[in-house]
This record gives sequence, structure tokens and C-alpha cells, in this order.
Amino acid sequence: MTSLTSTEIEQLLYFFQKAWDEYMAENYIDREGRKRKYGGGRHESTLIALEDKLLFILYYAKAYPLQEIIAYEFGMAQSTANEWIHILSGVLKRTLETGGHLPERNPQELAKTLQNETEKTYGIDGTERRIQRPKDDDVQKKYYSGKKKAHTVKNIVIGNIVSKKVDYLSQTYEGKRHDKKIADDEDPSMPEGVSLYKDTGFQGYEPLGVITFQPQKKPRGKELMPEQKEQNRIISSVRVVIENIIAGIKRCRIVKDVFRNTKEKYDDLVMEIACGLHNFRISCRLNSESNYSR
Repeated sequence: MTSLTSTEIEQLLYFFQKAWDEYMAENYIDREGRKRKYGGGRHESTLIALEDKLLFILYYAKAYPLQEIIAYEFGMAQSTANEWIHILSGVLKRTLETGGHLPERNPQELAKTLQNETEKTYGIDGTERRIQRPKDDDVQKKYYSGKKKAHTVKNIVIGNIVSKKVDYLSQTYEGKRHDKKIADDEDPSMPEGVSLYKDTGFQGYEPLGVITFQPQKKPRGKELMPEQKEQNRIISSVRVVIENIIAGIKRCRIVKDVFRNTKEKYDDLVMEIACGLHNFRISCRLNSESNYSR
């Protein structure tokens, strides 16, 4: 229901408590212009326990049910479910940020983030998510993807091949934007000497000081040499890890199914949350493996 084990939820709950307390302080207790002492008025009648709040938003991100369905399952009105979804999405993002699990979003800060990693082998790839067809003709043309033959949004992901962690997530763009165009526009900085595996969608993308690996295309009307085929096989066997990382992100069906929410910037927020949850799972399971090996 949540993509996390009960032990992992207990670990996440510690940071969720801090994030919820900060949200309450900013929006209610210490709110500017408050006219009466906090605690008066109508009390919450739904999701009273902190555990219920965390379960609610994790379940929504993982299963992505209709709001009418999740409202029924948690005993509330659809409008109340909608309100909780947007409140708790922000709290969950802050939770993952406090725990240090969110990917870098600032392209100029990425090199500094990667300097602290011991493994220096990365993969880069683009990932598209389907959205509902916009009603406005100009907007729907903007979001129509020739690759998917559907209306989509797109992000670029850079992941560590060894740790399988998402290190960088680009901003969210319309689906027709080319992968290399996004990479060129954002120009994420990377330390000198690192290895970057990419596919043909990034043909010509060569960051300064970075060693890149890309499979060779078969020349028109000709065949690749056996050594070239072997080299392609080796590169693909390494690069497939970035595909596995994206599959891990899309364990949250909110970034896998056709996206139905219409609130501005929410499509970007849920992708960031899905990457953070993937990194959190990876971190927990690496820690448990190291403890087991001891």
C-alpha cells in the first residue's frame, strides 16, 4: 500500500513528526496576523493520529486512487481528501528533505553534491509521464509527445550506477522537449573525471571534463564490427541501471499512471517526492544489508 516496510515507515515517522510540527508552527501557531490563541475553534475530525496522516499520503502516492475512493476509505468527504492531499504532500516533501533524501534540483549545485560520493559512475536518462489531454488547443500542442503519441511531461534524471540513488532531478518540462535540449538548457555541473553513461537521446551531450559512454549506432546499410557490438553490450549492461532507478521511482503510481491533478506545479512536486521515497528505500535497505553483514 505504501512501497515501504513497517520498519521503514517507523523510521520515516520521526522526520514526518518534525516536518508536521514545522508546518503547524508556520501556518497556525506562529501565523502572522493571528487574532486568537492557537487551539480554539473546530478540531480535526479526520486523520487525527500522525500515523494516519503519513499512511494517507504514502498510500495516495503509491496507489494513486481517485479522490472519491481515498475519501471513502479514510472516512471523509472528497473535498476534505483533496485538502489533505495538498497539505500532506508538502509535509512529505519536507520530511524527505529533512532526512537528506531529496535529489538535487539546482544544476549549479550538483557538482558540490557529487563531490561527497565515493563512487563516480553515473547514468543520465529522460522519463516521460502521461497527463490528461489539455482542453486548450495551444496547450495540448505544447504537451503532445511525438515519442509517446500522447500528452506528457518530462524530467531528466541523473543516478549513481553503484548506489542506485537519484542524485539529480531536472525541472518538469512539456513532453515534446528533447532530452538533450533539457540537458543543454539546465547544464548540470559535474566533477571532472566522473563517468556518465547515456543513450542516443543525448547524442552530442558532452559535459566538460566528464568521460561519457554511449552505444554506437549501426551505420545505414552496414553492420557494426564484433568489437563494437561487444562494446555496446558492455555499455548497455551498465546503463540499464538508470532504467532500474526510474522503475524504482515509478513504484509510486502517481508518477506512472495518467496524471489527473490540475494544481499548478503539483506534477513537479510528486516527481520530487517519488525520487525522495526511492532514495529513502535505497538508504534503508543498504543500512540493513550492512548491519546484516556485520
